[in-house]
Amino acid sequence: MRHLAAYLLAALNADGNTPSIDAIKSILGSVGVEADEKQLEVLVKRFAGVNIDNVTREGMTMLASMPSAGGAVAAAAAGGAAAAGGDAAPAGGQAAASKKEEKKEEPEEESDDDMGFGLFD
Repeated sequence: MRHLAAYLLAALNADGNTPSIDAIKSILGSVGVEADEKQLEVLVKRFAGVNIDNVTREGMTMLASMPSAGGAVAAAAAGGAAAAGGDAAPAGGQAAASKKEEKKEEPEEESDDDMGFGLFD
């Protein structure tokens, strides 16, 4: 995966040409990753003459058709909201109590920790 990522970065700078193995090695070396010569040769051969923009466009189309948890969560939330809506609105006291409970929750702090993983690990 790291070889592919470096290939794509090198392809951005190659002006439509196939990036050189040296360019890919340079990118990997800049982040402290040793390149595997055999994998690079296979990668460059497989992508020789291929338009990277078309590959990216096709990949995005494939990703868009994949189901994801976000869609399922949104559908479940919409279904839950419809079921909760029912015929009668909640009493004012219940609504005030739920607002107080929501205010008590403290927002989670975002962590800058990368959990030990880097882009090319």
